[in-house]
Amino acid sequence: MTDIPLSAQDKEEIARRIQVYFEDELGQDIGTFEATFLFEFFVKEFGSVIYNQGVYDAQAALSKETDRIGEAILSLEKPTGL
Repeated sequence: MTDIPLSAQDKEEIARRIQVYFEDELGQDIGTFEATFLFEFFVKEFGSVIYNQGVYDAQAALSKETDRIGEAILSLEKPTGL
C-alpha cells in the first residue's frame, strides 16, 4: 500500500497513543521510535485491508443513497390514464 498521507502531528499523536497503550495494558515503556516503527508496520501489513473495508462501506452508503434518490424520483411520476 502506498503511504497514507498523515501530518507529522497525526503521526506523533498515534505514536504517543501506542506508547500509552503499551504502558497501560502491557506495563512496558517503549520509545517514540519503537511506537512509530510499530505503527508503520501495521500500516504496511494491514493498511490495505482496513482501507478496502472503508471503500466497501463508502460504496454501500452511496448505493443506499442512490436507491433513496431513485425512489424519490419515481414518487414524482404522474398517472397517465393509459
